[in-house]
Amino acid sequence: MASLQLYLPFSTGSSLPNFRFRRTPVKSSSERQALFNRIAPVYDNLNDLLSLGQHRIWKRMSVSWSGAKKGDSVLDLCCGSGDIAFLLSEKVEVNGKVIGLDFSKEQLSVASSRQKLKSKACYMNIEWVEGDALDLPFSNGQFDAIAMGYGLRNVVDKRKAMQEIFRVLKAGSRVSILDFNKSANPVTASFQEMMIDNVVVPVASGFGLEEDYRYLKRSIREFLTEISVNAGEELEKLALDVGFSDARYYEIGGGLMGNLVATH
Repeated sequence: MASLQLYLPFSTGSSLPNFRFRRTPVKSSSERQALFNRIAPVYDNLNDLLSLGQHRIWKRMSVSWSGAKKGDSVLDLCCGSGDIAFLLSEKVEVNGKVIGLDFSKEQLSVASSRQKLKSKACYMNIEWVEGDALDLPFSNGQFDAIAMGYGLRNVVDKRKAMQEIFRVLKAGSRVSILDFNKSANPVTASFQEMMIDNVVVPVASGFGLEEDYRYLKRSIREFLTEISVNAGEELEKLALDVGFSDARYYEIGGGLMGNLVATH
């Protein structure tokens, strides 16, 4: 992002962190936490490169679907370096409140640094909280809206995460969850795999993160093999099962991404 002081060269020069490659699948919550701590310094740069900037459009769409409005108290769950939190703060403005929660201290540190560099007054309404998506440190019905970008895939118990989202969301309010989509179209599915193998991993390797970003492919496969061929229907069912009154799933990005919108 333009506000980040992380304009790293596409090389493996000495200025890059000395990352230790992981040779086994990342399964536990603590392993996933350690991974996101490791990749935090280059996370935003890689997202821009790997999506050709499209992730910014998808995140804006997701925030709009959350229904966040002026004066609301909202949550960016699994906030990472804060992209969605900043977008939410623009929606709720200076009289609103945004909490960005993540289990990675390093990601939160990047988010806090970005906040200090930004000039809009509304960005000062963001509070960064280190916490667990499976045990949210918030009261029942605390939030007017919740957004989650590329986080559901990385929690070890997706039903529990959805239950916690439902618990802290106000009645009548919405959660908007953006993540990779399992397309029923074989062409789209093949293209997704090709992009990961031939673009994502090679680009990540230029930052010394080849093995860490191979986890991306594993995490997508694990996430999507837990659900049926029709990813949207299965995620809608999950939301309804935990208590949401309505759930709609939208394919975006040519079917590469999906966004679940559920109403309390």
